[in-house]
Amino acid sequence: MEESQVKDDIGLGGVNPEPAGMLDKSDFSATTSAVQAYIDAVTGFLAGFTDMVGDLFAQYKDSLVNLLLLISVIITVYITLAVLGAINSIPLLAPLLELVGLGYTAWFIFRYVLKDNNRQELYAEIDALKAQVFGPKG
Repeated sequence: MEESQVKDDIGLGGVNPEPAGMLDKSDFSATTSAVQAYIDAVTGFLAGFTDMVGDLFAQYKDSLVNLLLLISVIITVYITLAVLGAINSIPLLAPLLELVGLGYTAWFIFRYVLKDNNRQELYAEIDALKAQVFGPKG
């Protein structure tokens, strides 16, 4: 017998003869196909996402590297200022560090700046450092 004949025999007309709480299987097929369409769209996007990111990075590589360097410099400055602020808030440490800085400056001036032969020694050390960092002149 067909389903419509069963309904007519029971006298229910268009009412579902299933017990209460049972779901009609036709509702699942429509919902499943809609969900499957969304899943297919998402998986298609994610499959091509790595290619899109790779193309974007290849096209704008220099700009992205510069942007990342700028962001890292800003973060470094922010952290450095936060650490210096924390050190400055410790009692007696800020004046002690100022005193150490003044003492080192006085030693440096006495050691390298006052006499001519010491200035020549300083210039030689600076030139040696430049050669070590940038390579020999040439």
